[in-house]
Amino acid sequence: MARTPHRPMMGGLLLVLALTFMNASGAAESVRPFTLGSLEKVLGAREDKPFILVFWSLDCQYCPTELKMLSELKRSHPALDVVLIATDSVSDAPQLIARTESYGMNKAEQWVFAEDMPERLRFEIDRRWYGEVPRTYFYDRKHQREAKTGLVSKKFFEDWIARNAVTGSGH
Repeated sequence: MARTPHRPMMGGLLLVLALTFMNASGAAESVRPFTLGSLEKVLGAREDKPFILVFWSLDCQYCPTELKMLSELKRSHPALDVVLIATDSVSDAPQLIARTESYGMNKAEQWVFAEDMPERLRFEIDRRWYGEVPRTYFYDRKHQREAKTGLVSKKFFEDWIARNAVTGSGH
């Protein structure tokens, strides 16, 4: 197969865009490009710790409701660790940052899909996931996970928080 000159340029462009949006504002410093292997970084930073992983998108109808609910839960449970991963693209970073700020979730760890083929990312995350959002994973201390697609009820979140003894501050 012939090598196209556009491929290296695309990678460089993504890197420039990622660096640009990461320096755009203070809140943006926590937004990272999510690539193959990023899930392992998220999990590795949370060994023996429960957390919630939320996949969302700017175009998602139910994501605002879920993210606002998580913001409220985080205020009453400061130790609740929530990681947000937008399935949009790196070029959407300014809108993603503004949206998470409006939901009250700008302090959560944030990532954005940054692969040419998002299908590869979804396959690495969960072979049973086809990209529908919101998609929420509840990881317990042993990193056994439970997946929920669509809007998750506040009661489910509260029950999970109680089962996983999320108390105190920080993560």
